Amino acid sequence: MLDPTSSTDVFRVRGGPPLRGTVTLAGAKNSALKLMAASILADGEVHLSQIPAIADVPVMADVLRGAGVAVDLDLEAGTCRLEASDTQPEPPADAVRRIRASLSCLGPLVGRLRHARLALPGGDKIGARAIDLHARGLELMGASVSIEDGYVEVRAPELHGAIITLDFPSVGATENLLMAAVLADGPTVIDNAAREPEIQDLCRMLVAMGARIDGIGGPTLEVDPVARLEGVTWETCPDRIEAGTYAMAAAVTGGDVLIERVRASDLTLPLLKLRAAGVVLEEGSTSLRVKADGLEAVDVVTLPYPGFPTDLQPQMMVLLSQAEGTSRCTENVFESRFSFVHELERMGADVEIDGHHALIRGPGTLHGTTLAGLDVRAGAAGVMAGLVAEGTTIVRDVHHIDRGYARFVPRLQALGADVERVPVAALDA
Repeated sequence: MLDPTSSTDVFRVRGGPPLRGTVTLAGAKNSALKLMAASILADGEVHLSQIPAIADVPVMADVLRGAGVAVDLDLEAGTCRLEASDTQPEPPADAVRRIRASLSCLGPLVGRLRHARLALPGGDKIGARAIDLHARGLELMGASVSIEDGYVEVRAPELHGAIITLDFPSVGATENLLMAAVLADGPTVIDNAAREPEIQDLCRMLVAMGARIDGIGGPTLEVDPVARLEGVTWETCPDRIEAGTYAMAAAVTGGDVLIERVRASDLTLPLLKLRAAGVVLEEGSTSLRVKADGLEAVDVVTLPYPGFPTDLQPQMMVLLSQAEGTSRCTENVFESRFSFVHELERMGADVEIDGHHALIRGPGTLHGTTLAGLDVRAGAAGVMAGLVAEGTTIVRDVHHIDRGYARFVPRLQALGADVERVPVAALDA
């Protein structure tokens, strides 16, 4: 089974071939895990499809089982059946600590049981992600919140609606407060809410379960609570970050790739930047064709949705390293996201960092080396860099990539990439 915390494998990448062919997107990582958590709120079975075959999913299943949810997961089929028949407030700490997304169980546990106790989880090391916004919002809803000894505990015997204004449009806080509010006593307004397509997917599934939510897709969510939510059958939305990754990989290799089961409307700004960089894009109703022959410099600024996603910034940095001219990249979301730049520089990229700004001068010749896959997106970007580098690139810590990209190596191989997954011991053989 894929494990999000350890791996003895590496990816061996040899540069050269342009990517060509067709790839179909999996369900969104950042939606599927939250939809699974939302099953805690349902009286009845929740049937999810398009569940991605990534390492975080079976861990989330273990977290939910520990919280009393019956889970039947089939990663091959991409389906998951869940039933919250005997819910309890404290899932096992060992499972919770393995993935950051386990924190999304906090809101639904508080909403259903009026009590939750979770170990503080792990996940990517890309910057501080305090849960202060979650705690403040729940306190406005009448909850008491304590954070000590590596646990967060919330008690809310009289959970009520509230007007909550987030200091920052936090995805996690928006999701947790929303899931607590749908079964609270009285209406809730969440101002400066996150607007990501994955949050919209969660909102729409909750509505299908019987919730009353207005303002979906906008900065203000209004929740009129209901007494109970029903089970539902739901298809996870396509993964826009996966779409952007394959699009950029196609472009940087000078390839021609058709991406299917994509919603271009979820990628408005990334596609605008790719076109500005000289990439030819052909949009269909559920498809995107990506072609490139030469890239031009472009400036990129990461911001919460609908801005340019921070989760596509490392991949875009690789693309810009091969573009003609000087590009500027500004990171406004995660302060440690530029850690990947040092790996890219070791391959020969010309990048200069000044605070949260980076200047990328291209095109430069990249040379194969051994890279650390620092997080999900940095790992994918390292593979991308290897696809255009001279010689062989070894990407370590591939368990991070396994957390965000379903069947990454075989899908790249189907596009003509010279990449393989091998045990690290094989490198010395």
